[in-house]
Amino acid sequence: MKIAFHTPLNRYGDGAPSGDRLMAVQLVTLLENLGHAVEIVPAERSFMRESDPALLAAHKKAAQGVIAALTERWQAPDARPDLIFTYHCHYRAPDLIGPALVEHFALPYLVTEASNAQKRFDGPWAEAAALARHAILRADLHLCMTARDHEGLSRLIPEPERLIELPPFLLKFADMPERVVVPHAENEPVRLIAVAMMRQGNKAACYLFLARTLARITDLPWTLTLIGDGPERAAIEAAFAGFPPRRIRFLGRCKPAEILAELTTHDLFVWPGLNEAYGVVYLEAQAAGLPVAALDSGGVPAVVARDRTALLAPHGDEAELAATIARLIGDAALRARMGTAAQVFARQERNGDSARSILAGALDTAIARHGRRALETVP
Repeated sequence: MKIAFHTPLNRYGDGAPSGDRLMAVQLVTLLENLGHAVEIVPAERSFMRESDPALLAAHKKAAQGVIAALTERWQAPDARPDLIFTYHCHYRAPDLIGPALVEHFALPYLVTEASNAQKRFDGPWAEAAALARHAILRADLHLCMTARDHEGLSRLIPEPERLIELPPFLLKFADMPERVVVPHAENEPVRLIAVAMMRQGNKAACYLFLARTLARITDLPWTLTLIGDGPERAAIEAAFAGFPPRRIRFLGRCKPAEILAELTTHDLFVWPGLNEAYGVVYLEAQAAGLPVAALDSGGVPAVVARDRTALLAPHGDEAELAATIARLIGDAALRARMGTAAQVFARQERNGDSARSILAGALDTAIARHGRRALETVP
């Protein structure tokens, strides 16, 4: 079938590094592997970092332009898609395009990774939250990548058959180099690593959280490599400035292949994940053979196997995360066991095979449900 693929959070193929952009590409890859023709909706993102009525109005105006252009082009039946697939829909990035086209052409509508923000229905985000909810309710089917999103949507959508779980996955392992096992000499530091953009919001908060956490265990033998860049780099470097020289290494922005190579030469992936959507980088680290130390926060539990590949401290607890990292630093055998399990988990359980099957079934279900709903509305 022909599928129109829309990404409200970030413009598809814009080249910026992020896990959600990678997941968008992976979803398109799987859809094409299933034999479908995918057309990317030519729209700018509708993301808003802060509530901004003027920006929302501009997004709505731009969306109307895209809707008008596609409505004209899709008048030809052979140009019209069979289904609209939206990846991401929430109050900060509502789908302003999909619902209008779905209504106009009576198309099936499938949404992946939507979230329902009940607390945003009052206050400055009310209009954006209402727009997101309109799209969420209109969707024939939702694919939920985390338990948190599934729980939130289930409070809004009473039909459980409209919610299908799609655990986060990673497709490419061929480009990942083999793990470099370097025996540790006595008292040699354990090599910690974190990878994230240095931008405002949760990412910067996580870096600062990590700095405070590691400051609690400076007596232990560890080094830390940080990969990432962005507008908050100066503030993040300042947060780590108090550590001894050569203990912290900033590599800046690296190419994907360079990141994978660095992961394979380290011992432990440490990233708090405060309110993280889920984080594809956790899967990449585990695929490289690294155990994970993180917080039980947001969607992090969706991309690790708790106590098998990762140790999770309570949300927001610096002391417990420090103790978790300290435990893994002090127990080489535990790190080795968890690292081996991490590779199995990422490469065998989250390699996209099950995702492909789930997607195939979801497309059929969305179309079937759309057909039933259409019959129910016939006078």
